Amino acid sequence: MHTPQKLYYTKEHEWASVEGYIATVGITDYAQGELGDVVFVELPEIGAEVEQDLPFGTIEAVKAVADLFAPVSGEIVAVNSALQEQPELVNQSPYKDGWMVKIKTLFLTSSGSKLLKRTNLPLSLPSSFIRKVGFLLS
Repeated sequence: MHTPQKLYYTKEHEWASVEGYIATVGITDYAQGELGDVVFVELPEIGAEVEQDLPFGTIEAVKAVADLFAPVSGEIVAVNSALQEQPELVNQSPYKDGWMVKIKTLFLTSSGSKLLKRTNLPLSLPSSFIRKVGFLLS
């Protein structure tokens, strides 16, 4: 499992790469591996407001459908439109080509306190990550 040290993580296995007030967001290599082959990603529109720790979209895989949780609060300023035609990019390149959204936040200091460094990342997905679609991941 590959987890870059320079990123921040949520307990639900989303990652955030922070540059200034922009957080680029995706899911971890571990999360995509647990989900299996990603077949669809539903993301918000540019300009949408998202709130930290609340769902901002969904990811559908062969095994399950999962909510995507915002690691920070703010405004969506970019969406990876390539995922509409190539959702498998999440599996192939979760930290590069498989990024999902970019969020502009003015409160990175306060919201960043909930983000984790790689060394504190849980080794399993919480049950809140997966919505039931026939079964849960084991």
